[in-house]
Amino acid sequence: MAPEGLLIAKGERDLYLLPKMASRHGLVAGATGTGKTVSLQVMAENFSRIGVPVFMADVKGDLAGVSRPGTATPKIQERIGFLRLVDHAFEGSPATF
Repeated sequence: MAPEGLLIAKGERDLYLLPKMASRHGLVAGATGTGKTVSLQVMAENFSRIGVPVFMADVKGDLAGVSRPGTATPKIQERIGFLRLVDHAFEGSPATF
């Protein structure tokens, strides 16, 4: 974890969420293809790493993949390089269905 908090997004400026500023409830909304699922996965993985239990209601099952490690496809490797992620590792997070 960075001193600034949990890394949520990378761009011109990296976006961090301060755990002490997170509330018990949240809503992620947006149009199809805007990154809602990935945003939820990133937040859940980060909270899990620091020991915070997370409950997510997922009617379509899009978030189920968070329970298994990802794989290094060419597209993912390209994205890891683009974002300059140096300590990236594929890992699953604990999940109960």
